[in-house]
Amino acid sequence: MDHSSHHHHHHSHQGEPAKHAAVVQVDEHAGHHTEDFLKRFWICLALTVPILLLSPMIQHWLKIDWRFQGDQIIVLLLGSVLYFYGGAPFLKGLVRELKAKDPGMMTLVAVAITTAYLYSIAVVLGLEGMDFFWELATLIDIMLLGHWLEMKSQMAASQALESLVKLLPAEVHVVQNDQVIDIPLSELKRDDLMVIKPGEKVPADGRVVEGHSSVNESMLTGESIPVVKHAEMEVIGGSINGDGVLRVKVTGTGEDSYLNKVIRLVGSAQHSKSKTQNLAHRVAKWLTLISLAVGISTFVYWLGSGAALSFALERMVTVMVTACPHALGVAIPLVVAISTSLAARQGLLIRNRTAFENTRRLSTIIFDKTGTVTEGSHEVAQLIPASTKYSADDLLIYAAAVQQHSEHHIARGMISALKKKNLPLKSSNEFQYRQGVGVSAMVEGKNVFSVGPNYFRENKLELPAIPDSVDQAIETVTFLLIDDELAGLITLGDQIRAGSVQAVAALQEMGIRTFLLTGDNDKVAGSVAKKLKMDGYLANVLPDEKQEKVKSFQLKGELVAMTGDGVNDAPALAQADVGIAVGSGTDVAAETADIILVNSDPQDVVSLIQFGKATYRKMIQNLAWAVGYNIIAIPLAAGVLYPEFVLSPALGAVLMSASTVIVALNAQLLNRTVSFGNK
Repeated sequence: MDHSSHHHHHHSHQGEPAKHAAVVQVDEHAGHHTEDFLKRFWICLALTVPILLLSPMIQHWLKIDWRFQGDQIIVLLLGSVLYFYGGAPFLKGLVRELKAKDPGMMTLVAVAITTAYLYSIAVVLGLEGMDFFWELATLIDIMLLGHWLEMKSQMAASQALESLVKLLPAEVHVVQNDQVIDIPLSELKRDDLMVIKPGEKVPADGRVVEGHSSVNESMLTGESIPVVKHAEMEVIGGSINGDGVLRVKVTGTGEDSYLNKVIRLVGSAQHSKSKTQNLAHRVAKWLTLISLAVGISTFVYWLGSGAALSFALERMVTVMVTACPHALGVAIPLVVAISTSLAARQGLLIRNRTAFENTRRLSTIIFDKTGTVTEGSHEVAQLIPASTKYSADDLLIYAAAVQQHSEHHIARGMISALKKKNLPLKSSNEFQYRQGVGVSAMVEGKNVFSVGPNYFRENKLELPAIPDSVDQAIETVTFLLIDDELAGLITLGDQIRAGSVQAVAALQEMGIRTFLLTGDNDKVAGSVAKKLKMDGYLANVLPDEKQEKVKSFQLKGELVAMTGDGVNDAPALAQADVGIAVGSGTDVAAETADIILVNSDPQDVVSLIQFGKATYRKMIQNLAWAVGYNIIAIPLAAGVLYPEFVLSPALGAVLMSASTVIVALNAQLLNRTVSFGNK
């Protein structure tokens, strides 16, 4: 890619222009191409005016007589320019298609315009009949315009990719020899130390070395809440820094960055073909062959029935042009491109188109419990004071004061419960953390411990009694000791995700059965499945048995989707008819999945299926329209209603373009049909 001539500086990232730049280059190529069609269209349109005015038929309509010696020669010259300049893309296309032994739209257009052109030359040179120059001119104009519209709509789809690329900044602040200097993104290398100021985009994946800030990763992971970042935590290139300054060591640039993986996924999904697309391609091919056959037989028929040569030719040309399966060419690819980029913006990355289209036929969905239907985080379930000395609120205040320095999910659960109740976060000092045991600190002169059962074992103390109201199967118990005396118990439960209940209900409404799959015991699995009103659960499943479980459903003839987020889910995701990786879980899960739900919201599974259905509907509508239009238009063009009604070549071309535009607009309507649950 030649940087000097491009305004897309940052397209090729750090030393990896190869793959990714290729995606972009294709688009730029298409860009020039698109403009080229438009330019040819305007020039040809200008040349068409004199051709129309000099045409005997048009003069007859306008009741003027502008004939002069040699006027036909001028028309011939103008017509030739039109044919060679305006027709060039089609003639080149003809050569390309025939070389590939794959005759298609270009072949049709090229055959039609060539026939019209050669016949018209013969007329000017003295053959009996009417020339086709003005029809040829209008035909080429409309074809160029139709092609331009088609390319333009396809460009719109690839621009969605570009909008992902633009998430990266052009310049990066880097620390070199204790000085902060700005370098272009393309020069950023692994292990460089970047400085990210408040509000700036993170230039590349990396690990925070120092600083504390919250980072908005929603455009990449769909996680709507900004994520707190401090030393040793990972940041993703393309996310936006909050209000702190971060110093970050670069771990991934270019090829291996998360953003690039997403871009490549979306790119390859737009190129990957599904069964429906292949069907459209086959239909287009057949249409081409049929139109060539019908065109030639039309010509033979009219000539044989004693019609003028010019009439027989006109019919043939009209058939070729009208039957041009442009609408078909646009019908499916556009829906694909639009749906893929729309989905990516909503946090659904489609890797496998066929699987995506299969979502509409799913009969069973298996959810892996942890991190999918449950938060995998811990929420405070119960506060149980040991005596009247401390109230439930006191327990939470003291526990949170101690836990606030800890990174543990228990700490996060307590702090969030404190915030929900609007209680004060008191300061604490002399914080100590002992792995697997608990934390302790001084709060307002009191010595406070927030510990698990291990603390009592270690200190050879008797474990306090745990009340029956605590369901130890699904709750974690922590003890609060204040000045060596038991103040009370705090239990934390793995919360069911907000959207899970609605998601399961929505799936059941669609007639899809849902099952919970977990390594947890029967009690936990049963209680979660019951809360969610699922159809059943599979408990105590070892990681390597997950794949078998999916298979057993398939053997009963079910079309199964599996959702999971971990490394151990990968085989099951691969086995399922539709593998859905949830959350920016692990790369392994993402590699084997067909669809990646960047948010960990189970409602997205519902959105995904609705979206799959909507996408499929649009494809079928477009196919039906494109094929139906041809079934009606081809006989009209061939002259079945002659002499009551005859389709002129120009009108045939107009109809063909109109049908393309209708199909393109219908594809754009996909934007309207889909509302993603949580956005």
